[in-house]
Amino acid sequence: MVFSSLLFLYAFFSLSLAAYALCRTQKAQNLVLLVFSLVFYAWGEPKYVLLLMFMAFVSWFCALQIARNKRRHKQRFWVGVAAVVDIGLIGYFKYAGLFVSVFGTVPDFIRSIALPIGISFYTFQLLTYVIDVYRKDASPQKSYWNVLLYAALFHQCVAGPIVRYKTIDHDLFSGIPRKPEWAKGVSRFCAGLAKKALLANPCGALANTLILSDAAIADASKFAANLEKLTELPVAGAWLGILAYTLHIYLDFSAYSDMAIGMGNMLGLHYLENFNYPYISRSVTEFWRRWHMSLGTFFRDYVYIPLGGSRCSFLRSMFNTFVVWALTGLWHGASWNFVLWGLWFFVFLMIERLFLKKILEKIPILSNLYLLVVVMLGWVIFRFTNLELGVVLIKSLLGLNGNALTGFTVGIEFDSHIYLLLVSVIAATPLMRILRYQFERLIGNNQAIQAVWRVVFYSIIPVILLLLSTASLVGDSYNPFIYFQF
Repeated sequence: MVFSSLLFLYAFFSLSLAAYALCRTQKAQNLVLLVFSLVFYAWGEPKYVLLLMFMAFVSWFCALQIARNKRRHKQRFWVGVAAVVDIGLIGYFKYAGLFVSVFGTVPDFIRSIALPIGISFYTFQLLTYVIDVYRKDASPQKSYWNVLLYAALFHQCVAGPIVRYKTIDHDLFSGIPRKPEWAKGVSRFCAGLAKKALLANPCGALANTLILSDAAIADASKFAANLEKLTELPVAGAWLGILAYTLHIYLDFSAYSDMAIGMGNMLGLHYLENFNYPYISRSVTEFWRRWHMSLGTFFRDYVYIPLGGSRCSFLRSMFNTFVVWALTGLWHGASWNFVLWGLWFFVFLMIERLFLKKILEKIPILSNLYLLVVVMLGWVIFRFTNLELGVVLIKSLLGLNGNALTGFTVGIEFDSHIYLLLVSVIAATPLMRILRYQFERLIGNNQAIQAVWRVVFYSIIPVILLLLSTASLVGDSYNPFIYFQF
């Protein structure tokens, strides 16, 4: 079940809100949230609810042992236990095939291991909980069910953002009545839904048409046909396809975060922002401060800084950065192209640190163009688990396959999607937010206009977006969330 499905919108989520509204205490509200969260998770793969519950139990138990033991070496032991169990389980379910492939043929029983939805997200959340208790940045939770709720909360369990316990503890478990922000939450949710249904899905379909779908890339029997298609793809078609994919992956993932944040607002829960218009960045360094911020701060606080961060020799700092970006790539998937994708950004981060960043600061327009080219080529590496196909597409982007500059089909696709691409590009920038702020400054303290504007912004626009999204989703068979696979 995904947030942009009609079943979720008009049945599951509506029922969860109704049940939540009937509760008069925070304890009852949390029970409703837990039940609906477990049902949500079990909808796709019931057996893996037990895995989630077990990992939450281990983290809960280890955190209690850390709090009860005053000796540091015993506390470190229990941190180690939690890390071994959590990382060991994600290693088995997500990376067993990749690691075994290094030594030869992957056995069938390893190939048959299914990836539990959301394991990359809730594993990191549980690890941050245990480590924060160890660091005394968070108090241990006495109730196992509360730890399970924190890990399983359906708003963000399966595709983020990665929520740290210490940032949500007060909202979830303080006992203080929550203050739902309905207008803000509904507006944010409907905007995210529209971003997903009206923009991300069509951009993804266009990318699939031009540069292959994930299913086609993974199908070994179609390799020869795929190779031929990418080799003959005109230069303009290759760039149009990767542009569509670049917009798709941002709009898709940020839409999910928007909807998660919006649902939290409706209940008085506050999740941190996960995206800040990354495509307007002027360097790779800035890009990764704006893209998937909850993941970036996790690696910064729990890997990079403990390794020594930048407060060490340059070579040691470079090693620390290398580890972070190898792990960042690996986190995204059990395939070597993801590791290569992470190291692709490591190389540019190092180049920027050495000399390029000073040059980029002097030429802002070219710096943004540089960033977009680096990121778009990076998305080629990211998308193609078969690296040979990825290399062929990069050659097509550069016209090195003897391919034409453009073609009739490419022209038709461009003409058919020009308005979609323009609106999607605008949606990937803060232009609309800036215009809104400027309008609100213009109306100033005029209470009558402010009242009308609040009705328009928080009521009329969300309803229109919801209706348009619903109409788009009816009968639409293409409605995936990219980050579900991670």
